[in-house]
Amino acid sequence: MPRAMRETRLRAEILSIGTELLLGQIVDTNSHYLAQRLADLGIDCLFISTVGDNLGRCTETIERALGRSDLIVTSGGLGPTEDDLTREAISAVLKETPAVDPRLESELRAWFAGRTQPMPERNRKQAWLIPSARAIPNPNGTAPGWDTRKGGKRIVSMPGVPREMTFMWEHHIEPSLRASTVLRSRTLKLLGIGESQAEETLGDLVRSTTPTVVTKAKDDGLHIRITDKDADPATMDARIAAMEVNVRDRLGQYIWGTDEETLGAVIGRALESRRWHLAVAEALSAGDVSRALAQAPRANEWFTTGVVIPHADAAALARAIERSDAQVRLVIPHGESSAELVATTPERPRTLTIRFGSASEGRRRALLGALDLLRRSLVEKPEAQ
Repeated sequence: MPRAMRETRLRAEILSIGTELLLGQIVDTNSHYLAQRLADLGIDCLFISTVGDNLGRCTETIERALGRSDLIVTSGGLGPTEDDLTREAISAVLKETPAVDPRLESELRAWFAGRTQPMPERNRKQAWLIPSARAIPNPNGTAPGWDTRKGGKRIVSMPGVPREMTFMWEHHIEPSLRASTVLRSRTLKLLGIGESQAEETLGDLVRSTTPTVVTKAKDDGLHIRITDKDADPATMDARIAAMEVNVRDRLGQYIWGTDEETLGAVIGRALESRRWHLAVAEALSAGDVSRALAQAPRANEWFTTGVVIPHADAAALARAIERSDAQVRLVIPHGESSAELVATTPERPRTLTIRFGSASEGRRRALLGALDLLRRSLVEKPEAQ
C-alpha cells in the first residue's frame, strides 16, 4: 500500500464503560458488534478497553484514547444516575462545561409524558450538551448519545443497552463514516475447508495490502473478504476483481456463494432451474436444515416436505419421506459421534460422513454439512464425484 494511503487510514478504538462489565455481571457484546462494523468499513480498530463507573479512571482512559486514535466509540455511562459518568468524563477531557439543552429537555419530558409519568429531575443530565457535541437521537430510550468532534478527533458515545446502541450506530453514525470512506469489499463464502488450511493455500495473497485479503470463520462456513480503498472506484473494483480471480483459482472448489448470498438461496436457485422439488428428513440436525431452507426466497415453490424424527436412523427417515413426490431427498440420521448424510437426486446419490465430539457440535456440523452436500449434489456434474 502506498505510504500516503496508509497514513490517512482512520484509527479507531472502542471503550466499554460500566462496572458491571468488570464484575462479569453482563457480557460485552457491544464491543464485538462495533469491532465487526468498523472492520467492514475498513477502519482499523487498534484497542478495545473496559473501564468502570469511576470518573477519574474514565477520564484517564478517554484522554489516553484521544492521544493515539482518531475515532473513539464508547458505550455505556449515559444513564441518569450518579454513576453514569461518560458525559462528565468527556467534558473534563475536552475542558468544556455541559449545560442542559432546552430542545433535548423538552423531548425527554415529552417521552415521559407519553407514558403518563413525571420526569425525575435527575434525568435532566441526559439533556446535557457541550459546545463540541451534538445529540444522537435515541427513539428506543431516554439517553441521547453524543457525537463529539474537536481538533480533528471524534468521540461517539452511545448507551450500553444493545438495541439502543445498534440503532444509533446503524442509523446515525455508520452512514457518516461510509460517506467519508471510499471503500469496497467482496466476500467469498466457503465450506469444506478450515481457516488455517485456506490461509495456507492462499499463501502470499493474505499478505497483500492493495487489496487486503482476510479469512474469518463464520456460522455459515469460512468467509474470505477482499477489501480495497482508493479515490478512483474503477481502479478499486479492478483490483478486487483480479484478486477474486486469484482466490478462486486456489480455492474455487470450496466456494459456494458471495456477499449476502445464503446457502438456502443457492440451493433454491439450483432446484428451480431444474424444476425439482425437495424433501428433507432429519434427526441429528433437529430441524435446523428445514428451518434454513424454509427461510430462502420462494421456498414454498420447491421445498415440499420437512420431517424431524429425534434419534432416528437413516432407514426410518427414508421411510418417512418415501411417499413424497420430490425428486431430491436429503436424509440426516442420528449419530453419537458420527453420521452419514445422504442426498439423492435423479442423477445419483451422494454421501457425506461427519464426525463430532458433542451433541451441539454434531448439530452444527450436520446443518452445514447437509446444506453443502445438497448444494454439491445439485450444482456439480455427476462425473465430478
